[in-house]
Amino acid sequence: MFLGIDIGSSSSKVAILDGDKKLIAKTVVNKGTGTSGVYEALKMAFTDADITQEDVLYTIVTGYGRITYNNADKQITEISCHARGATYLMEDVVTIIDIGGQDAKVIRLNKNGTVANFVMNEKCAAGTGRFLEVMARVLGCQIGELSSLAKKSDDEVSISSVCTVFAESEVISHLAMGESIENVAKGAHTAIAKRVYGMCNRVGYAPKVIMTGGVALNRSILDALSKELGEEVISAPYPQVVGAIGAAVFAYENWDKITKKG
Repeated sequence: MFLGIDIGSSSSKVAILDGDKKLIAKTVVNKGTGTSGVYEALKMAFTDADITQEDVLYTIVTGYGRITYNNADKQITEISCHARGATYLMEDVVTIIDIGGQDAKVIRLNKNGTVANFVMNEKCAAGTGRFLEVMARVLGCQIGELSSLAKKSDDEVSISSVCTVFAESEVISHLAMGESIENVAKGAHTAIAKRVYGMCNRVGYAPKVIMTGGVALNRSILDALSKELGEEVISAPYPQVVGAIGAAVFAYENWDKITKKG
C-alpha cells in the first residue's frame, strides 16, 4: 500500500493507493497543523482500507504542515502534489485553482501534467477559506450556508477591500445601511473570484480549469469563478483530498523506481 498525507492549516487529509495504483481510501479531518488531526485521519483511512501501518511500503507527506510529520519517507510540496493528484483524477487538466483555509494557489500545467507555472497568495487571507469564514461570522451563518444565501440574492454588493480586516468593516457598514445578507453573500463570492482571477492571469490560465480544496465544495464560488474567467470552472472529484492523492501517487511511483533499481 502507498500512503499520501496532506497536512493543511485547517484540515488533515489522507489517501491510500493499492498495488494496482487504485484509490482505496481517503479521509478528511477538520483539524490541521499542530493538532491530532493527521493521526485521526490516518486511523480512519487504515480502518477503511482494512490495513495497518505495516502494510504501507512508502509514504509521502505534503501541505502546510508537512515538516511537522516525521514518519514519512519523503516530503513533496503541495504544488507538485496537487498537480499530480489532479492529473490522476481527471484528463486534460491545464489550470488548477486551489483555495485552502489560509492560502490560495493557481497552477498551470504542461501537456505532460508537470507544473509549468504557479502563483500563491499566502500573505493575506483575501481569496481564501479564511475570508469566507469571516464573512459567515459577520452574516451570522455557518460557512456552509454562504452558497445558498448567495443563490437567493437579487443584487450584488460590491466588496472593494482586498484586505479581510477592511472587508469585514465594509460588510458591517453595508449591513448597517440595510443591505440584505443574501446580496452581501453574493458580493463576498465575487470578491474572491476577482482576487483569484488576477492570480490566474499571472500564470496564463487556459481550459480545462478545475478547482481543488475545501472551498471547491461551494457551488457559488465555482459559478463566480466561471463568470470572471469566461471559462467553466469545475470541481475536481474529492476536491479536499487531491493533494493527498497526489502524494500517494508519488509514493507509488517512488517505490516503483526503487524496486526497479533493485
